[in-house]
Amino acid sequence: MKAILLFSLLFFLGLGKVFAQQVNGIIYQDTLGIKVIKVWGSHQQRGFALGSLTGLDITDMIVNYIKPQFGSAYTVARTKVIQGIDIAIPQEYKDEAQGVIDGMIASGTNPNNLDQTDILIGNCMLDLGNLLSKSFEQGCSTLMSWGDATTGTDLDGKSVASRHMDWTYSSVLINHNVIVVHFPSEPNESKWLLAGYDGMISALSGLNQDFGAFQQVLADFYGAGLHNKQYVPVWMAIRKALESSDYNNDGARNVQDLHTVLEESTNGFADGFIITSLGRTSPVDSLVAMVAELTPAAPVRTYRYNNYDDNIPGDNLYASNYQIARNNVHNYDTRYNAIVANIGNGTMISLDSNWTIMRDHSHQSNNMQFMQYSPEMDFFRMSVWRNGQQAYKNEPMVWNLNDLFGDPTVSIKDDLANSRLRVYPNPANALLKISGILPGEYHFEVYDPSARLLISRNSQNIEAGIDISSLLPGVYFLRLIGMDVTYAERFIKK
Repeated sequence: MKAILLFSLLFFLGLGKVFAQQVNGIIYQDTLGIKVIKVWGSHQQRGFALGSLTGLDITDMIVNYIKPQFGSAYTVARTKVIQGIDIAIPQEYKDEAQGVIDGMIASGTNPNNLDQTDILIGNCMLDLGNLLSKSFEQGCSTLMSWGDATTGTDLDGKSVASRHMDWTYSSVLINHNVIVVHFPSEPNESKWLLAGYDGMISALSGLNQDFGAFQQVLADFYGAGLHNKQYVPVWMAIRKALESSDYNNDGARNVQDLHTVLEESTNGFADGFIITSLGRTSPVDSLVAMVAELTPAAPVRTYRYNNYDDNIPGDNLYASNYQIARNNVHNYDTRYNAIVANIGNGTMISLDSNWTIMRDHSHQSNNMQFMQYSPEMDFFRMSVWRNGQQAYKNEPMVWNLNDLFGDPTVSIKDDLANSRLRVYPNPANALLKISGILPGEYHFEVYDPSARLLISRNSQNIEAGIDISSLLPGVYFLRLIGMDVTYAERFIKK
């Protein structure tokens, strides 16, 4: 945590001297294979921060994961995104994607000359996949419990959802798990976060402090997406609902905001999708939990609530990857039947039992992420594939939502208003010199953008400067530590 706090300070200080635009973001945490990033400001500013902080990670994701997924169809995917005839991407997300690229360029982390379109393809890959007859193997499942189901437990009637994110294993994916917490400056938007992979600006899995939404594949839908329908990418539709202060203007922030967003896509979506959504408890079940089954063919939207006869007892909703309510198919797969067999009468479901039911009976062999969300408990935990083990077998990181959604700038501004440390030349080649410091004993440290300590010197042997000839070209941070003072400055190695 010390390194993460340091990293926060480094990015806050002195950015205007290197970039024309300030980086409105910090890497808040990087533990157990999950980076937590906080970004704030407009869509463009948040994108710029994301690109500045994780440019090389984004490059790796696009070059070594997204492009190989499409193969020779990648050029056609670019054309579809640019033309906007089959896929209609909201302008604010185009602005944010361009911000990502601008941040990558400004930080010197765009070695492959990626552009806005590359970012957008990664954020609507599933929609484009069906339009281009490309198959991306996914699974995913969610169990939502509330009300009578959780009464008498530590949840005391409050709601909870556990969610498996099952994708085909990729060595690239396992290195790029990320949670991005957004603090929008737009007046009609509010704080929200996504749990996914580097380069994501949309919501495969996302939540705010009132409700969450999680995308799954509708695997038994075999139809193709139609052309000239201007489908809104499904992850961007989810994001639009999560980041809105109150999308349907009913005075509350709940799953019906997502319902309204989905209803606006009159042509449906480019492929078969399931979206599960959970909010805070309410006497009205349709405000608490919802399963949406979406396709490009009629009926394009079908919703399942707790009053639907789906074999799951009590105040519980479960979804894996098959149609249940759409055309009343009731297609129950092996995992669905395993939940039915192990949920009992659907009561006395605690935080941990909701987690363990899913852990033991709903995962697949490609379990990349496993997470749990309880809005009224301000609770979120997540484990990922690491150390050669699937996510459900690994220890999760646990967060209080008040910490994740806490103002990312307050402590930084209070602790370090101004830096007196100056480095020159900047960019530097072999020797970095220092000016503007106070007399006394100091310790100097150089860190890379991942907060790894690379060089350590004390002030007695610093007069001639710091030898940085061993560093690779890129962005680094020089930190000064002394009696009651800590200063930091950013520099570029040529």
